[in-house]
Amino acid sequence: MDTRERVIAIIAEQALLEPSDIREDMSLADLGLDSLGLVESIFAIEEAFDLRVPFNANEPQASEFDVSTVGAMIKAVERLVMERA
Repeated sequence: MDTRERVIAIIAEQALLEPSDIREDMSLADLGLDSLGLVESIFAIEEAFDLRVPFNANEPQASEFDVSTVGAMIKAVERLVMERA
């Protein structure tokens, strides 16, 4: 499973959806995820990829980790994985 598939699977699990229901242009609000669902998704991503996500739940717009869309989250995780390598 590549990074894209893993991130989508994590978000799908949090949103109680099938991965096939998720598109990269969707926002977390489109998927019915609230701030708690977002934080749980971030924790799951950190655990799955063994990395630290630079995200402040109190100021999500000010974080380095873009959570505006599923695609943005995938790109942010890919960047963190590459930086760690």
